[in-house]
Amino acid sequence: MAVPGAVSPRGRLARHRAPSTTGTPVTAPKNIYPFFKVALAHVAPVFLDRDATVDKCCALITEAARNGARLVAFPEAFIPAFPAWAALDAPINNHEFFLRLAANSVRVPGPEVSALAQAARRAGVFVSVGVNEGTDASVGCIWNSNVLVGEDGAVLNLHRKIVPTFFEKLIWANGDGAGLRVVDTAIGRIGALICGENTNPLARYALMAQGEQVHVASYPPIWPTRDPARGGNYDLANAIRIRAGAHSFEAKCFTVVVSGFMDECMRGELGKIGRETARILDHTPRGVSMVIGPTGDVVSDVADTDESLLYCDIDVAQCVEPKQFHDVVGYYNRFDIFKLTVDRSANRPVAFVAEEEGRAFAMKESTDSGADPEFAADPQAVRLRNER
Repeated sequence: MAVPGAVSPRGRLARHRAPSTTGTPVTAPKNIYPFFKVALAHVAPVFLDRDATVDKCCALITEAARNGARLVAFPEAFIPAFPAWAALDAPINNHEFFLRLAANSVRVPGPEVSALAQAARRAGVFVSVGVNEGTDASVGCIWNSNVLVGEDGAVLNLHRKIVPTFFEKLIWANGDGAGLRVVDTAIGRIGALICGENTNPLARYALMAQGEQVHVASYPPIWPTRDPARGGNYDLANAIRIRAGAHSFEAKCFTVVVSGFMDECMRGELGKIGRETARILDHTPRGVSMVIGPTGDVVSDVADTDESLLYCDIDVAQCVEPKQFHDVVGYYNRFDIFKLTVDRSANRPVAFVAEEEGRAFAMKESTDSGADPEFAADPQAVRLRNER
């Protein structure tokens, strides 16, 4: 199958159980600890084109599955693009970009997620993908979200980035704690955080405490913070290595780092912003993709300068031995001293409490009087409490 925006396969394609990252061969009983291949899609979207980007996603899912992957991970805000323009020009000049982004946002659930789910089900793989999530409640509200889809096509989790970072606040709304979940799957316990959330020790610990074994950390292709000519620009690749290494070492888990890629189409669109934009883009540090093992060491190849699918074997048995040294969600902590509470309520703009309670009361009264409860209240009553 021809893949839109063709990418090259890279990485470790071993078919046998990988050697332990701790130096000791793993001889765990079969089926106790999962062993599988992950594919990291270090690729570019079809810039600000939701439908074409979804098509590209589905093609890459099929290709990765054909190469033996059980989990396919896509970058932050992959559908339809990461809004780098917010760092490159004043907001008074960026209305057209925002309009295009909002028009190409994704509903969860919605037809785009359904297409991804069908591709995952056909291929028999798990899929983690970053999306710009819209809502019917507002044409201008967008969240930076991550969707985890199961091998059967079910949506296993939706996580909205809890706080947009720096210039991202001009684009995205705050998320909530509803998606701070680790999902138990056939290939291990999977969690995910988006970009700067991987700096937040409380968010990371919330996932560790749920027994996370595979952590997906998604990032953008670039993250400009200063004019490179003046120096001191944010080194995205170095920041990624520090955070991912720390999380893997503390959680004793595998961290799947997947960053976006800036192709010529994206560079060309953003380059129209101003005379200096192309120079800034060309000299801004790029994101990198890699897998880091439970000891904090990089256990895969590293993708940076080329668009590619990067493969790596993951042996969850390798998470066990390091837990003997530091298990911060087990014996190596003091839960009598430290307390962490996470509010998982879904923050929504309205809850029609009176209408809901009124319908319940009317149904009770009707039932007590012998009437058919099906017609006891308005069938269009809306129930939004604790719903997405």
